[in-house]
Amino acid sequence: MQGSMMMRPLKIADILSYAAEIHSEGEVVSVRTEGDIHRQTYAQTAKRVAQLAHGLTAQGLKLGDRIATLAWNGYRHLELYYAISGAGGVCHTINPRLSAEQMTYIVNHANDTMLFVDLTFVPIVDALRGQWPQSLKVVVMTDRAHMPDGDYLCYEELLEGQPDHFDWPDLPEDTAAGLCYTSGTTGNPKGTLYTHRSTVLHAMMVGLSLPAALQPGKRILPVVPLFHVNAWGLPYAAPLTGASLIFPGGALDGASLFKLMDDEKVYSAWGVPTVWLGLQGEIANQGRMPEGLGDMVVGGSAAPASMIQYFEEGGVNVCHAWGMTEMSPIGTQGNLPDHLDSKPMAERIAIKSKQGRRVFGVDLKIVDEDGNRLPHDGEAAGELYVRGNAITSGYFENEEANATAFDAEGWFGTGDVATIDANGFLTITDRAKDLIKSGGEWISSLDLENTVMAHPKVANCAVIAVAHPKWDERPLLVAVPSPEGKPEASELMDLLLEHFAKWQLPDDVVFVDELPLTATGKVSKLTLRKQFADHKLPDMV
Repeated sequence: MQGSMMMRPLKIADILSYAAEIHSEGEVVSVRTEGDIHRQTYAQTAKRVAQLAHGLTAQGLKLGDRIATLAWNGYRHLELYYAISGAGGVCHTINPRLSAEQMTYIVNHANDTMLFVDLTFVPIVDALRGQWPQSLKVVVMTDRAHMPDGDYLCYEELLEGQPDHFDWPDLPEDTAAGLCYTSGTTGNPKGTLYTHRSTVLHAMMVGLSLPAALQPGKRILPVVPLFHVNAWGLPYAAPLTGASLIFPGGALDGASLFKLMDDEKVYSAWGVPTVWLGLQGEIANQGRMPEGLGDMVVGGSAAPASMIQYFEEGGVNVCHAWGMTEMSPIGTQGNLPDHLDSKPMAERIAIKSKQGRRVFGVDLKIVDEDGNRLPHDGEAAGELYVRGNAITSGYFENEEANATAFDAEGWFGTGDVATIDANGFLTITDRAKDLIKSGGEWISSLDLENTVMAHPKVANCAVIAVAHPKWDERPLLVAVPSPEGKPEASELMDLLLEHFAKWQLPDDVVFVDELPLTATGKVSKLTLRKQFADHKLPDMV
């Protein structure tokens, strides 16, 4: 027997319409690439988004068109989030930290029809545009006075003269709305295609799970970028709950962040550990916390216990979060339940150093090598699988990747090895895949190895993660020279630089006579990690 309730589709445009009506005075504050501070309310944002939607329609936007962005965190980028998806397009965010090769692959694979770019990244477009579709329209996100020379459209001119109301179409809720590629795998980046339904549900999940930060009157600073994984869902969760958004633009150094947080009375700040290390330095210089700061959400990589303790002792609640691009992305959050929040500081820090407990709408399981479920006792470690309404059911036009991404029950394999304790706290203990996480970004060791092996003077090699005080992990290349002779380390770096971004390259090269092997003849990275556990990279000496 079926119920008799209305079936209204969940749509992204409805979030902003709601915010404009119910949380109309909520603010969007942005550090602009033009150099000043821009302010507008959610009500004003909704009007500009309507104008932008009309402008996109005038440019020929059709249902399902991929519209790319290459931009910092700012109000124009937020407007694109809503206008593109609301009008039936797919908002495809591009990470500017990717290599030229990866970026070109992404633009062509997505078959983008338009690209919106911040002034900062115009040189990237100039360098790569010849490798992208000739029909690609490029819009610079500024006004006429700041436009660069070249064949570009002007963002503000798309809005000029357009109506400030748009009749948002009643799209089916499974309509594609966003596209984000992850570099956290072998081979080319893989795209996760979000729907209106998954995005709205994820916003609700985040708002339900983090109520202290996400409520009217609170001011949130997303340092986590809009160009990657939807800034952890904040562009949707904040307007939905009435919290204001404070966008830093490209000014992400400790001093700039401190001033912005202090001036704007930011209550909650979200970002990766490396960002907060920089902020710590400025806090030490100032001798105080930014005024109003009471909450931090840390994700992307594991936060050191010392960092968590530093902010906790300063009166700031630190919430560890974990997730993946494929999960929209938040899967767990680490705020302590009441019965644990009264524990002594050392115990609280130990618990907060874990990856947190699952949010509503996300199911977790750990399995052994045969796929058998393991108990949630904090001891048994197995590969972590996830499922939920905001988790991918398959990569965008990539059947090869899809063939190995899911188990027989349809759960998505994260590639992480983890434990889950009796209180539901997740601890990531290792990785099943050969990935290195540096500053919140994934680096594929296998891709680096395959490229190095093409060098005639390399007989074998392996790339492993080495602990780093700032970046959490950095890659180390361990190479065996061929009988033809030993290559210079610079030769290998030059070879890698042809295919990878500079930040993805190993920080050091070590030459050895042979690599340790497992019983099956594979390189034992476990042995290598133990062997080089105390290795000091050049910038650590």
